[in-house]
Amino acid sequence: MLTPEKKEMLYEGKAKQVYATQDPSTVIVYFKDDATAFNGKKKSQIHGKGIINNTLSSLLYPYLEEKGVKTHFLRQLSDREMLVYAVDIIPLEVIVRNVAAGSMARNMGIEEGKIMKKPIVEYSFKKDELGDPMVSEDHIIALEWATEEQVSSIRAAALKVNQVLVELMEKAGLTLVDFKLEFGLKEAEVLLADEISPDTCRLWDIKTGEVMDKDRFRKDLGQVAEHYQEVLDRVKKALNA
Repeated sequence: MLTPEKKEMLYEGKAKQVYATQDPSTVIVYFKDDATAFNGKKKSQIHGKGIINNTLSSLLYPYLEEKGVKTHFLRQLSDREMLVYAVDIIPLEVIVRNVAAGSMARNMGIEEGKIMKKPIVEYSFKKDELGDPMVSEDHIIALEWATEEQVSSIRAAALKVNQVLVELMEKAGLTLVDFKLEFGLKEAEVLLADEISPDTCRLWDIKTGEVMDKDRFRKDLGQVAEHYQEVLDRVKKALNA
């Protein structure tokens, strides 16, 4: 396989940078240590976070591929970099909720920790300046962000990811409370993109309920990197069990 050459930066987000390669069908994703919350209003640096998130995502994407979820992932290149397919990102955050927490608990007056009878799939329009407003499948189709068939594929993939990760995290001694995904299109085919990490998942210790994710940063609980590392270590062990 051709060694990818890192060329010009195409995009910089809150936690990652995307670089062109000599092959227009692939890009390099670089994971930063930047931490943000509340749509970018709270900012800091968490030493080593990028390495942990890249390593964890590089373990989880091949695992999901084995289970039938199509992703943008090709391979891990270094501690902080992965090679992925270049996709046209759909401007949505796809949220799957198993347990009431965060904005859902606040907005609906539901007690945090209430277990849902079935997983809930939500969509929000990815736009910080608008506060990532929630949208319906009808919005997505009517605004031509994705076709009806693609929306159906996104929903099915999100629920499949949930099924696979709930089981894996349980083996790792973690409750998968909720998580957000992003999807992209590669020649009209829907691929899971972005990352899967404690930045994008709510994870609680199954026995103690201790917060193991980005809420440690949001709520100033401290020891963010240490808990991210603990998640990575537990997932590695669960994958090798």
